[in-house]
Amino acid sequence: MESSGKSISLVLGSGGARGLAHIGIIQWLEEAGYKIESIAGSSIGALVGGVYALGKLEEFSEWVKAINTVEMIKLLDFSLGSGGLVKGDKIISTLLALTGDSLIEELPIAFTAVAADMTNEKEVWMRRGPLFDAIRASISLPLIFKPVEYRGVQLLDGGILNPVPIAPTFGDHTDLTIAVNLSGPPDLTQQLPEHKEPSEEQKRSVISQKVSSFIDSIMPVTTTPSSVSMYAIAYQAIDAMQGTIARQKLAAYPPDQVLEIPRNLCGMLEFDRAEEMIEFGYNLARKEIPSLIR
Repeated sequence: MESSGKSISLVLGSGGARGLAHIGIIQWLEEAGYKIESIAGSSIGALVGGVYALGKLEEFSEWVKAINTVEMIKLLDFSLGSGGLVKGDKIISTLLALTGDSLIEELPIAFTAVAADMTNEKEVWMRRGPLFDAIRASISLPLIFKPVEYRGVQLLDGGILNPVPIAPTFGDHTDLTIAVNLSGPPDLTQQLPEHKEPSEEQKRSVISQKVSSFIDSIMPVTTTPSSVSMYAIAYQAIDAMQGTIARQKLAAYPPDQVLEIPRNLCGMLEFDRAEEMIEFGYNLARKEIPSLIR
């Protein structure tokens, strides 16, 4: 089986900043001659997959690698009483200015964004309507982003119910289905390219610091130097939950190939490590996918 011209259904999982590895994986697939005809994504997977389907992945990649600390902080439009710490309007407006928008049904690639309807405890597959409305719903990470109103229900992050959304690709007529799981087993030997051990202060990303500061300002708590913040505990729990669900989904509906991103590789909100994660994804695809062809 030769790679050139082979059609792909690509399943892009949820997992916060680790999902920037999706960019590198897509870049390698294109260079290797694969044709991505279908994408299903949850959360960061919906964002990266949607931007790629729109034909703007290169612009998004350059932006996310170049954005500086001050600009990242400015994108966090904190708000009380909205169901989340961040409204998310600034982030979406910035992305719209960068990439433009489209109706999902008019994209050249079949695309599904997965969100979670917590009222009815079910997944919502968004395959029509404005692309960034679907992306905004799919990235509504609990505690961080406010939920999105959609057809009378509140939608949250798709990774809550399906962090590796393989089912939307079942009807595809492609040659291969490749899934990317961002909650792979920890790899204590793995090091990101050119990554230097950070100081204790640097270990908390700029976004994490900003969120924690905001939480402390509205919900002051007594802590000790060794205590783990409320924020850190919440996202460790979400990470663990998504990892468990992902393993169940992959066991029930095994794709042709699974690319595993170790969950200890990058924190969920460490978007300041974009270049490292993109390179990791590219190298992982280059190493793992040819084995499928052989």
